[in-house]
Amino acid sequence: MRETTISDSDLSTLLLIRHFELALLDLFSRGELNGTTHTCLGQEHVAVALGPLLRDDFVFSNHRGHGHYLALFDDPVGLLAEIMGREGAVCRGVGGSQHIRRDRYLSTGVQGQSLCVAAGVALHLRDTRQGRIAVAFIGDGTWGEGAVYEGLNLAALWRVPLLTVVEHNGIAQSTATARQMAGTVADRAAAFGIGHRLVSSTDVNEVRTAAAALVDQVRVAGAPMVLEVATQRLGPHSKGDDTRPHEVIELARADDWYAQYQSAIPEQFHRLDDALRHRVAAVVREVQNRPPSTWDG
Repeated sequence: MRETTISDSDLSTLLLIRHFELALLDLFSRGELNGTTHTCLGQEHVAVALGPLLRDDFVFSNHRGHGHYLALFDDPVGLLAEIMGREGAVCRGVGGSQHIRRDRYLSTGVQGQSLCVAAGVALHLRDTRQGRIAVAFIGDGTWGEGAVYEGLNLAALWRVPLLTVVEHNGIAQSTATARQMAGTVADRAAAFGIGHRLVSSTDVNEVRTAAAALVDQVRVAGAPMVLEVATQRLGPHSKGDDTRPHEVIELARADDWYAQYQSAIPEQFHRLDDALRHRVAAVVREVQNRPPSTWDG
């Protein structure tokens, strides 16, 4: 990590997402959550880097989207209430972990669907709200879905303001990307005449600088772009199905932003890490004590 400075705000959001996701896995292990969940452990810096750039835009997330939501809204209480089906839930408890709608934010667990919807919204923005963009977060495994290619084809053909952010964590559920994906993301973008940039960094400032240039280009030129961020998935695919060898997981952990910031800025890190650890613990206690959410249709 070349840059060893980070604002308190960015580091706090990183740590909020990290401890929130760890709390979810703990709740599942104790049988206090139902269904499934997909954490973004190891990928938090992507959401934090993009968040401030997208305040007035339309954001389309995916099944691994808690970090995207928290980076935009700083609302761990509403999100946890949604996941636990408790009072105060963002979507009254009917969306759960994967399907969240709030303002101009929408997440879905259907692979590739978000990009097609984002392309349609971007078409609307092109004609009615110039200067605003649609952003779709997808993973490298989602490039196995035909919907991605259909969405990018139309986005390029119609020249719409769409930014596709690819969080490339190197694994599609339990299969290494190298074993199921021929070629590169850059080649796929080029096939449609869409610009592409790859960023390989866990530093929020570096990712944000690269992302800001693409966001500005999409916003001003009104043409689609692809931002690919090389990252790591530290946790299981969902709540407990990690079949990777131990040495592969340890290699991923060695590239974790958490350890790098802890080493580079220990005083700032530990001050905020303690604060966010306690904040998330308090959120868990509060939501656990809430009554179940009610839905009247």
